[in-house]
Amino acid sequence: MVNTVQRYFSEGSPLGVKERQEREREAVSRAILDAARDLFVAEGYQNVSIRKIADRIEYSPAAIYSYFPSKDDIFFALAEEGFHLLFASACPAEAAMDDTADPLDGVRAAFWHFYQFSRKHPEYFALMFVDRSVPRISHLWGRISFISSMKARLTSLIQKAADAGQLPKGIDPHVVFRILSTAMVGAAVVQLCNRIAPGEDADALAHDTLEAALTGLRTGIDFEFRPTSSCDDPSALSTLAPSAKESLSSVARSAKEDS
Repeated sequence: MVNTVQRYFSEGSPLGVKERQEREREAVSRAILDAARDLFVAEGYQNVSIRKIADRIEYSPAAIYSYFPSKDDIFFALAEEGFHLLFASACPAEAAMDDTADPLDGVRAAFWHFYQFSRKHPEYFALMFVDRSVPRISHLWGRISFISSMKARLTSLIQKAADAGQLPKGIDPHVVFRILSTAMVGAAVVQLCNRIAPGEDADALAHDTLEAALTGLRTGIDFEFRPTSSCDDPSALSTLAPSAKESLSSVARSAKEDS
């Protein structure tokens, strides 16, 4: 992969020297991230070394370090990409903030959007929410602060649904957020890891899981769960997954079959 990049630039192009060097560096960085993502998903983050990544793209480990100081930094770059992909299209919660919109429908659409992300980008979803060996991303908030902003908008929408009588008065929107997140992560893992019988529809199960969770919330229940400040770290959801290596291997097989 990298050799192809090098040949392209060495054969000559109308680019200036500086621009050509920048393009080449971007191409190599992209190759490193793609190789690392595939290896992390196939083998599990903790089982992949910088040398393995370097071997995959026919580069030296020392050269990898000139692009990324550590394996953790490679993961952080991939996580940042993943969250940008998750919010790349307009989040349904945004449109639902309009006074004429139905807030509960907006909540439903936002969490269905989260499930669909797992379908469109299974490798990123696995790294962000399934592999328990990846480093925590809470100290990346300066680079991905938009996540907290999106969560704030969604919890505001949940509160708006409660104010409109669509959810019980006094319900904690942060608890609702965690309950619905957990429901959709679980549905996504079932689909990604193929934990479903032949002939069954994983998307239909995800849909019914979301509707069951919303129905339960509308009827009113006494919550035992109490969120803490650490719940602002999206990687906390990764603890919901089963065996990390087994799950990631299933994702890797599914991705290969779909390609």
